Amino acid sequence: MRLTVIGTGYLGAVHAACMADVGHDVLGVDTDTKKIEALAAGRAPFFEPGLPEILTRNIRAGRLRFTTSLQEAADFADLHFVCVGTPQRPDSLAADLRHVEAVVDGLAPLLTRNGLIVGKSTVPVGTTRALSRRVTARLRPGVDAEVAWNPEFLREGFAVQDTLRPDRLVVGATSPHADRLLRDVYASMLRAGVPYVSTDPATAELVKVAANSFLATKISFINAMAEVCDAAGADVVTLADALGHDARIGRRFLSAGLGFGGGCLPKDIRAFLARAEELEVGEAVSFLHQIDRINHRQRRRTVALARQLLGGGFAGRRVAVLGATFKPDSDDVRDSPALAVTAELVAEGADVFVHDPQGLDNARAALPGPVYRADVVETCRDADVVLHLTEWRQYRALDPVRLSRVVRAPRLLDARNALDPAAWRAAGWQVRALGRPAPVPPPGTGDGLRVTIPQAVGPNCTAPTPGDPLSGVPK
Repeated sequence: MRLTVIGTGYLGAVHAACMADVGHDVLGVDTDTKKIEALAAGRAPFFEPGLPEILTRNIRAGRLRFTTSLQEAADFADLHFVCVGTPQRPDSLAADLRHVEAVVDGLAPLLTRNGLIVGKSTVPVGTTRALSRRVTARLRPGVDAEVAWNPEFLREGFAVQDTLRPDRLVVGATSPHADRLLRDVYASMLRAGVPYVSTDPATAELVKVAANSFLATKISFINAMAEVCDAAGADVVTLADALGHDARIGRRFLSAGLGFGGGCLPKDIRAFLARAEELEVGEAVSFLHQIDRINHRQRRRTVALARQLLGGGFAGRRVAVLGATFKPDSDDVRDSPALAVTAELVAEGADVFVHDPQGLDNARAALPGPVYRADVVETCRDADVVLHLTEWRQYRALDPVRLSRVVRAPRLLDARNALDPAAWRAAGWQVRALGRPAPVPPPGTGDGLRVTIPQAVGPNCTAPTPGDPLSGVPK
């Protein structure tokens, strides 16, 4: 089939390349000339394992090309995927739909044949209906175009796998014709047994935000338990293991730590809250306010625990930070908890040195204060404390004995509960982690279990704003 993918950011570039890889003729469209030139040359504008190989293979095969022209897109195909961003609005929790609206407003008048516009971006429920009205108002006489929704469920670092071998396909369409077209698009996946959920557009829109809200709730639940464990002297890792044996709960995403970030979960749960208020059912999802607060509270707890490890303050102390991206296998620093903590360390006077396997350039652009280094050992040299903030596999492979020889003081804060505390303590390190008890100190040392954090987050507070250094990457 011939199809277009409009918007070649993270979602669109991966979708375009993978649709070509399953045999379709694909035209990617974007307004960013530099991005289009890079993609046309087989260069992914962001780090995603496997994507450069798929881009190159399909460009060479003639199944994939790129353009900046919506007119070319309208001429090329009758099936158009919309994959542009839906960021949080600067003035509210709601999603900003300007980019989605601009695509349909620009594309609809150019259509000369009946077509199908398929949204994949994460949007508030009711968006398909509203866009359908916009499209109808702009079509030429005699031309018909339907809008359907086919949400994405990509995980950064696994996006190629999640596109080619998804755990489910959800399609919200208003006609059998649109449903058949999308079944044809995904025919190879359906033959492989991928579940296909055919539903109405409103339900399809809700699936993605409901899934992200559930995931955020699970993550924040175990982080809340970590705070209880710190107060009670219990171990949140063992607690999570025990809970995970319950088939109704499961162990995945039940790992306590610094919390979630990125370009999806934080803004999606806030947009869900905003849309629920518009629908006059805000009370039904009001718990998501607390989920957001718990998530940001973990960032403050991490800073407080690091401060405690240093004896009360950061001024003049050298801090090594391992990880800048919001998750491993990505170069994405959007609303990165690691970078938010780093920003607070800088603000409190620490000399901060940061390492990340892929995200240094993006981190440097977002937060120019720290020193960024490509060598992890040099990053830790002469450090008074080492903070593990993003759980890259490379950090689990570090030799704590070797690293102890280059730091000024062997202190480790594992904010992701991903390192082996026994191995690091055996190498002479003082190790702390959120939700895990510290070894019983000798009498009089005062290394207690409780961590005092600023009372900036509470039941009567609003969600942190982008200007808050702990709410994400400073703008």
